[in-house]
Amino acid sequence: DAPPAEPIRCTSAAPSPGTAFHELQRGSPVQGTVHPSFAHVATVFGRQLSRTSGGAAVAVYRQGELVVDLWGGERAPGVAWGPDTLAMSFSTTKGVASTALHLLAERGLLNYDDTVATYWPEFAQGGKAELTIEHLLTHSAGLHRIRTLVDHSRRMLDWDAMVAALAAATPAYEPGTANGYHALTYGWLVGEVIRRVDGRDIRTFVNDELAKPLGLNGLFIGCPPEERHRATLPGKVGIDLVSQNPRARRLQKKVGFQLGRAVTAARFPFDPRRAVNALVPRGLGNLFWSEEVMDVAIPAANGFFDARSLARMYALLAEGGTLDETTLFEPARIATMGEIRSTRRDLVLGFPMRWRRGYHLVGSSRGIIHSGFGHFGFGGSGAWCDPSRRLAVAMVCNRGSGTPVGDMRLLALNSAIMKSLHN
Repeated sequence: DAPPAEPIRCTSAAPSPGTAFHELQRGSPVQGTVHPSFAHVATVFGRQLSRTSGGAAVAVYRQGELVVDLWGGERAPGVAWGPDTLAMSFSTTKGVASTALHLLAERGLLNYDDTVATYWPEFAQGGKAELTIEHLLTHSAGLHRIRTLVDHSRRMLDWDAMVAALAAATPAYEPGTANGYHALTYGWLVGEVIRRVDGRDIRTFVNDELAKPLGLNGLFIGCPPEERHRATLPGKVGIDLVSQNPRARRLQKKVGFQLGRAVTAARFPFDPRRAVNALVPRGLGNLFWSEEVMDVAIPAANGFFDARSLARMYALLAEGGTLDETTLFEPARIATMGEIRSTRRDLVLGFPMRWRRGYHLVGSSRGIIHSGFGHFGFGGSGAWCDPSRRLAVAMVCNRGSGTPVGDMRLLALNSAIMKSLHN
């Protein structure tokens, strides 16, 4: 492949006639830089901004070079999204937490087949003495149920309370026999293993061992006070507004119960009750939309990232563990991280996620990108890499809607990126 050419700049100013950016004048302005071969990505991104509220940013690394660095829209009403805007990125955070755990394995401080109780003795309760780190990474530990784990979502602000509850919990199934997306519990499970092995909490570990070596100023678990001037929280969505109305809650519960009975009777492969138990702790309505969420670590859901930093972290993986003379992994470790460990249907999400060790499949609007792996999140964010193509991608936004693992915007961008590889 030819080396990347000099990027060309696109801004909110009118582009020159005949350039690749003539379509960007329709709708929200796009700012940043883009390699000419990836001009189609800028066009697709501009169209998305014109059709949705809020703002977003997308970054792409190819062969270790930043070839797409775009942003646009608003991070708050009347406040433009900037080049260093931080967006809370929900489950996209799991990819960062997983990468942090793999650093410990790379340094020989743990093995995937080790039991969690080796490092966290209290975890052996509830029949979990043989539950392994591999089970955590592949969402096969049977500990996805948060709604029955805590009585209110505010418990999620207390790290010690959450890890104590998980240590005492009993798995929903024999670990390793099924996969069920640990939508929220994953972060405390992985984060506590990191703390027990290394001694540092996950916020400090990510900063010291990922952000600093790679020169990243936009990769945080939670959001430090000194960075909040550039942070954006997601907009509220309908499910949260419904949850605040007692009458609506009663109706929701009744409908959910009847639907659950129907699902069980029909033996349908997806049970919505299981999804609610994994995804929606009681009182979730306002927690993720308040500044309180910035004060703590919820490593499955409250990463604050800019697209450029997130893409650069994945670029390290795409380049075999070395980027700009910084080496954190050997190539063999990257292969291990991206190896498919399960093709079973996920019990929580209802379809096969092709779980890797801490990452899942990567899709586009044209289908699965089989050699890619990463993690997407509620609201539309996501990041991934493809070492075979030396490609890394990240998108962050503040819309706050879609499925638990992203929406169509990132899939469309992924298609545009894959198409651009052939230009």
